[in-house]
Amino acid sequence: MFQLTQLRCFVAVATELHFSRAAALLHMTQPPLTRQIQLLEHEVGVSLLERAGGSVRLTPAGTIFLREAEDILRRSQAATLAARRAMRADAGSVTVGFIPAASFTLLPQLLAAIKTQLPDVQVVLREMQTADQLEAIGGDRIDLGIVRPFAPRAFAASAPMFREPFVLAIPAGHPLATQEALPIAALEGQPFIEFCPSASRYLYEVVAGRLRTEGVAPETVQTLSHTHSILALVDAGLGVALVPQSAHRLGYAGVRFRPLDDAGGLDVEIHLVWRRGGRDGVAETVRQVIQNAYKLPERG
Repeated sequence: MFQLTQLRCFVAVATELHFSRAAALLHMTQPPLTRQIQLLEHEVGVSLLERAGGSVRLTPAGTIFLREAEDILRRSQAATLAARRAMRADAGSVTVGFIPAASFTLLPQLLAAIKTQLPDVQVVLREMQTADQLEAIGGDRIDLGIVRPFAPRAFAASAPMFREPFVLAIPAGHPLATQEALPIAALEGQPFIEFCPSASRYLYEVVAGRLRTEGVAPETVQTLSHTHSILALVDAGLGVALVPQSAHRLGYAGVRFRPLDDAGGLDVEIHLVWRRGGRDGVAETVRQVIQNAYKLPERG
């Protein structure tokens, strides 16, 4: 198998079309340069250069081989640089999972902070639900996750990043849409679109728990997993819904958002999660940037 040194010698001669100039460019004498070209041609099995007197020119095979040799040298240099970057804690790649709700406000701010402070870090994003992210964290398939609160895991550490209240999403033509703020009791008997108790258990429990405490019983007409799907049905006039406040950024023209005047405790959190005892320097550096940006206290 030919060596990178032989490729460098060939590319220099093929570019200069002159052995003496190529030797000077490579800081070597002409005889060893000639020997490297001969070894390369023997390995490849064809003549790459034609020598006639003092002139040098590429053979047809040499012309094709030159393109491939230049590509190999470029990729070799890129691989070397990537390996060196991997030894740095402020360069390389980090894979971040995120729940869809994080893209409304949190994710753009987080990516901007990383880009500003760690310009040599590439962030690879994976949109995943909380349970899938925890499984991926445990299996080292993602480095960091942006999730809803979860039951403790021995392998995972986390910190709360963001808290927001629920608001009432109402069809634009609904009588409740004319009011500035509403009590939870206003949901009594209303056609209600709620989060799925299995796929969106955290959101479901926050809402259902508060409704039970208040003794309010809306009429559930649909249960869905994602905020944007719920708002699509509100937009179609099929019912009202309680959704996190940041959902207004989805921009449904036929939906009005109203605060609750007794919303204490009716709010949701987004957490940062990572593998406890992780050794990836880049991931740890990115985590520190995020924690500093949001002043996050670590939880077990």
